[in-house]
Amino acid sequence: MADRALVLFSGGQDSTVCLAWALDRYEHVETIGFDYGQRHAVEMTCRGAVRMALRRDFPTWASRLGDDHVLDLRTLAAIGDTALTGDAAIAFEKNGLPNTFVPGRNILFFTYAAAVAYRRDLKRLVGGMCETDYSGYPDCRDDTLKALQVALTLGLDRRVVVDTPLMWIDKADTWRLAERLGGRALVDLIVHETHTCYLGDRTMRHDWGYGCGTCPACQLRAQGWTRYQGT
Repeated sequence: MADRALVLFSGGQDSTVCLAWALDRYEHVETIGFDYGQRHAVEMTCRGAVRMALRRDFPTWASRLGDDHVLDLRTLAAIGDTALTGDAAIAFEKNGLPNTFVPGRNILFFTYAAAVAYRRDLKRLVGGMCETDYSGYPDCRDDTLKALQVALTLGLDRRVVVDTPLMWIDKADTWRLAERLGGRALVDLIVHETHTCYLGDRTMRHDWGYGCGTCPACQLRAQGWTRYQGT
């Protein structure tokens, strides 16, 4: 409980569950977000609403929730040329990866987060990466993040711990984890306040939350919700 953590917090379902997970475990938790020219920039607005709701509805966690940090990484959009940062239709490329993959994104996110954490005496970095139920991004894999943890520890000459509480669970279990952590109140908060849709569509509200309903992120979220509701 004595550890202090920095959560990579996008305003989406997975990072919100990770934020709750950290608040349930650590005495002090801060958040960091990145403006990288993402097509679904509405998530940056959702971040504030989620943090406000957590403070309002979960008094135990409110006392542990510290500062929020937002960094400008829009050079990623300039060099990435992906469907996540431009208007291209979402599709799979010749290498088998979806064109929503932003090369180096999570590696840069953790590197910048580690620099912020170093100055603020935050030992743990928490991210919502998942290898069980995901889009195939190589920088979400457990091996990548274990290697990155070693590199950051060596490069900063200080122990850095990368926590990935969702790594081996699917989207249905992510909903179940949210319920275990914060009950129905946290599940409802995720449905109403978070944003995960790649297209940034908040005009349609489904049982599982806002989104276009057809992009890979929405499909994963909807399928997980259906399995979660069936248990």
